[in-house]
Amino acid sequence: MRRATIGLTTLLVLVTSGLAGCSEDEPQDTVVDFLNGWKNGDLSKVGFLTAAGQKIAATEVLTGITSFYGDLKDQPLDVAVAGDAKVTGDDSTTPIDVKWTLPGNVTWAYRSAVRMTKGKDAWQVIWEPAVLQPDLQPGEKFRLRRVAAQRGTILDATGKALVGPQEVVVVGVSPEKIKDLPSLTTSLAAAFKKIAVDVDLATLKARVAKADDGAFLDLVSLRRADYNKIRDIVRPLPGTVFREETRQLAPTRVFARALLGSVEPATKDDLDTRPDELAVGDQVGHGGLQGKYDKQLRGVPGLAVVISAEAADESVEESPVFTSKPVDGTSVKITLDTATQNAADQALAIQKQPSSLVALRVSDGAVLAVANGPDPGGVNTALTGQVPPGSTYKMISAYGLLASKKVTADTVADCPKTRTVDGRTFKNSHDEALGKVPFHVDFAKSCNTAFVGLSPTLGADGLASASSALGIGGGWDIGLDAYTGKVSPGATPTELAAATFGQGSTAVSPIAMAAATAAVAKGAFQAPKLVLDPAPAAGAAPGALDAAALDALRSMMREVVTSGTGTALKSVPGKPVYGKTGTAEFADDSEETHSWFIGYQGDVAFAVMVQKGGAGSEAAVPIVKRFLTTLAK
Repeated sequence: MRRATIGLTTLLVLVTSGLAGCSEDEPQDTVVDFLNGWKNGDLSKVGFLTAAGQKIAATEVLTGITSFYGDLKDQPLDVAVAGDAKVTGDDSTTPIDVKWTLPGNVTWAYRSAVRMTKGKDAWQVIWEPAVLQPDLQPGEKFRLRRVAAQRGTILDATGKALVGPQEVVVVGVSPEKIKDLPSLTTSLAAAFKKIAVDVDLATLKARVAKADDGAFLDLVSLRRADYNKIRDIVRPLPGTVFREETRQLAPTRVFARALLGSVEPATKDDLDTRPDELAVGDQVGHGGLQGKYDKQLRGVPGLAVVISAEAADESVEESPVFTSKPVDGTSVKITLDTATQNAADQALAIQKQPSSLVALRVSDGAVLAVANGPDPGGVNTALTGQVPPGSTYKMISAYGLLASKKVTADTVADCPKTRTVDGRTFKNSHDEALGKVPFHVDFAKSCNTAFVGLSPTLGADGLASASSALGIGGGWDIGLDAYTGKVSPGATPTELAAATFGQGSTAVSPIAMAAATAAVAKGAFQAPKLVLDPAPAAGAAPGALDAAALDALRSMMREVVTSGTGTALKSVPGKPVYGKTGTAEFADDSEETHSWFIGYQGDVAFAVMVQKGGAGSEAAVPIVKRFLTTLAK
């Protein structure tokens, strides 16, 4: 089977420097004329014979030379006389040095020779392919072949590979084989649903209409185990075609997929964007860690020059004459913990709304899990989402109030059904009214109006200070894109009132809230860390927090679980759970809300967010319960 040729940049440089000092004997003069003519594309000053002694035109020789170049036709070539001619009677042999500059600035240098014979009036060059390269024979060409480097992998903190080679089957269709497209589409959808793989078949009709008959239209790449479950269903369908490949994959299809990214054959966009770096067939990282660290992971491919000849049966024989060894890629080490990640993925598995879960280790800030659903390979909202935190931000506002010493957990704070600030009315979920109760009850029951009433006490500066102390909006770097948050300036009484319970212009990501929660549990903010090697620039040293305020806040977060809005977590096995629910409005003209829960248990802090999930207790809390229950097993 023929291999595709490689397009290269044109340049031919023939260097004959240093020849001025050569002797003036006739063989040397003829070699100089030959090299200069080769350089200039005009060999009319030189006479030529074939190896059989027959005359051959200079133009035919020049055509013959370039015909052997093959894939090297556009590569810079440097040729120079390498020593004196060896003359034996009417025969002469002059050594020459040949040096090609191959793609990637790789040098291929070797020694060849120009043979000549003396005619009646002058020396004549014997034209033969061996002038270009000693092993070259008539009918052969130089071909370039890339030698793939071993791709690095992604390792956990112990050095165990999180990603490795696995067999996949690419399921596709060929237009010429399709007999009934609607029936095929329906059957494929049913098969993919059986293994819980979501494949968009809505555009298949249009793709088939535009494609050539023999095209391979890929639909989905399945791990071998998943493919085997539906093999007997999809293989008999008229129109289906299949291709087997080996790809770098995580343990399961959903395992931290948006975080890790994927490794796939280079796309047209890849090749167009990085033409000097990639070639058809290269494996390229897309998205997540695989995308960001692709250059490091992929390494540098080697390059082989082969002499290629087509046999009579159209098979191709290739003999390597030069190889530059590839430089293998280096691995990336991260903090992800397999058990915690699996628990996070499983916790989101049955949630149909877009959802995210981030878990951190309290003691050192290590990111243990980053999960997204229902499409685990979609946008990494867990790290990059920019959404209102809703009532989970009461943890931060409460810290600011407690640290100010103007409010204690027992301070009575009225919780009416509504409260109006400068003409804007704020209300509680389900129009709840607690009346005049201790602040810790307002917190546990998530009373918005109590926090609105306390917003002047906190003040814009107090909100900003508490947010900064718990890492919101900080400059920390985990080695991958992550949104650290933005705090409302609280410039007006209404904006400050809204921001105090996580509305207004405040925006966060799940990881930002998980980091803030870990700070409450630890007693000091510590920037989360994900990539260990190559490590990003070190963040600021952990900043101590107000110990008395934290003691009260932790007790209040425990009360959320024991008698507040998170009581569904009372029965979770293991150590006590501390947390805060959140219901976040995100559009003025919509009743829909995001569902949040932030909390910690033992050395694990976490944040869960379900887009359009309703109240925190409705969608986020059940996810947390599944997560912690699985983690305890």
